[in-house]
Amino acid sequence: MHGTMDRTTANSGTREVSERLRFDEAALAGWMEDHVSGFSGPLTVNQFKGGQSNPTYKLDTPGHSYVLRRKPPGKTLPGAHAVDREYRVLKALGGQGFPVARVHALCEDDGVIGTAFYVMDMVPGRIVWEADFPSLTPASRAAHFDAMNATLAQLHSYDPEAIGLGDYGKATGFVERQVGRWSKQYLTDTDGGRVEDMDRLVDWLARHMPPDSGESRIVHGDFRCDNMIFDAEQPQVRAVLDWELSTLGDPVSDFTYHLLMYRMPAGLFTGLSGLDLAALGIPSEADYVAAYCRRTGREGIAHLDYLIVFNLFRLAAIIHGIKGRLARGSASSAHAEATVAALEPLAALAWSEAQKARL
Repeated sequence: MHGTMDRTTANSGTREVSERLRFDEAALAGWMEDHVSGFSGPLTVNQFKGGQSNPTYKLDTPGHSYVLRRKPPGKTLPGAHAVDREYRVLKALGGQGFPVARVHALCEDDGVIGTAFYVMDMVPGRIVWEADFPSLTPASRAAHFDAMNATLAQLHSYDPEAIGLGDYGKATGFVERQVGRWSKQYLTDTDGGRVEDMDRLVDWLARHMPPDSGESRIVHGDFRCDNMIFDAEQPQVRAVLDWELSTLGDPVSDFTYHLLMYRMPAGLFTGLSGLDLAALGIPSEADYVAAYCRRTGREGIAHLDYLIVFNLFRLAAIIHGIKGRLARGSASSAHAEATVAALEPLAALAWSEAQKARL
C-alpha cells in the first residue's frame, strides 16, 4: 500500500511555518491574552502539513494546545476562505453537543496577523487517512464505520432554524445551485486548463438535473474519514474538522459525497473499490446507505446515481481549482501537486459513473 504511507506521511503532524505563511507571533499571543480565557504563554507556533485551502497552525503553550485557522494571505476569490462562517457553524454545533472542537474566539481584524482567523481547542485522538482503516480488526472497523454513519446522521438531524443557522445558506435548490456553481468555477478558471471528461460532465449534469428535494439541513460538504478525529481507543468520533464547504443544503447530497469512498479505488484519494469489504469488516455500500436511511427516517435515497456523479464532479472541480491556484502560485500545501495529479483519473471515474447511471 505505497499510497497509504504517502498520504499519511504527507498529511500527518506539523512542520515549521513556511515563509509565505509566517506572521507576528507576539501579536497573536497578545490577542489571545485578551480573547482566550485561561490563555497563558509562552506560545509556540507550527503549521499543520495537511489542508489545502485555509492555512492551519498548531499553537502550543505549557498548559494547552490550540488550533488556529486563517484566511490565506494574498489575493483570494470572493466568498472563499470564509473563516467567520466556519467559526459560526462550529459554535452553533458545539452548543448542541455535536462533536466539534471548542471554539474560543474569532478575529476579523486583519491588523493582528494579516488576515482573519479563529482559535479553537486541539482535540486529542487520531486521524485515519485511509478509508479501509488499516491496522484495525474487522469488528473495530465495522464499529468505526457505524460511528461515521451515526455522526453524519446526527448532523443532518438538526433543524437549522432551531440552532441559529437558519440563514447559513439558501434553503432550496441546493443541487441545482451547486452544479451551476462548480460548473462555472471549472469553466472560468482558465489557469487550471480544460479536461475533456469535465466538459462532458458539465453538459450531462445540466441535462439530468433531478427535482429539488425540498430538504434543508446543515451539510458539511467534505465528510470523509480524514476530516474527523477519532478517539484514541474507542470507535467514536471526537471532532469533525474542515467546515469550509459547509452550508445549508440537501442532506442526501452530503451523505452521497461521503459514500464516494465506495466508488473510489484505493490509489485515488482514499477508496474502497476493489477491496474485499466483508473480510475487512466494512459494511457494503447498500448496508451503509440502509443504516443512514434508518437513522434519518427515510425509505431510501432518490437519485443516488445522479448525486454520485455530481459529487465526483464537484470533487474534481475543487481539485481543478487547486490546479488553478498552483498555476497562480497561491496554493498553500506542499502536496497540492500530488492532489492535482488525481484530477484526470477522478474526472474519468465520474464520466464512467455517468454512463452507468440508472436515471
